[in-house]
Amino acid sequence: MSIVKDAQEYLRSQGLDQWQNGYPNVEQIELDIAENESYVVYTNEGEIVGTTVLCTRGEKTYDVIEDGQWLTPEDSVYGVIHRLAVKKESRGSGVAKFIFKTCEEMLVNDGIRSMRIDTHEGNKGMQKLISDMGYQYCGVIYLESGDKRLAYEKVL
Repeated sequence: MSIVKDAQEYLRSQGLDQWQNGYPNVEQIELDIAENESYVVYTNEGEIVGTTVLCTRGEKTYDVIEDGQWLTPEDSVYGVIHRLAVKKESRGSGVAKFIFKTCEEMLVNDGIRSMRIDTHEGNKGMQKLISDMGYQYCGVIYLESGDKRLAYEKVL
């Protein structure tokens, strides 16, 4: 949770309302773990420096995309990265790129050829990372809360 708190503070310092309403909380992280979708990155010394969720169950909020379309057919199986966070002392060290690459490899090994992700329209750092990792902007989705998110996909 300390890494999540680092990310919340970082987003707040950027003037973003993303992750500022108590999300993600301990209950959400515990659910991610119980569903075997939570992953951490740790150093050789055993220090956790990053975390994410990778799921392949489909995403209800991805059923409707506006101002564009997904790269793969609507009935495709795809992976989704959620709740990616990196310890503040490790930002800029390649941890987030490592997370993306590792998740992509896991999907390919499972025969899944697409990964999707969404982010807040003001989260320029994540948008740059997503673009740098070869993802294409596909359109706009809305979370169950009604919050707007920019949606991206990469065919693996």
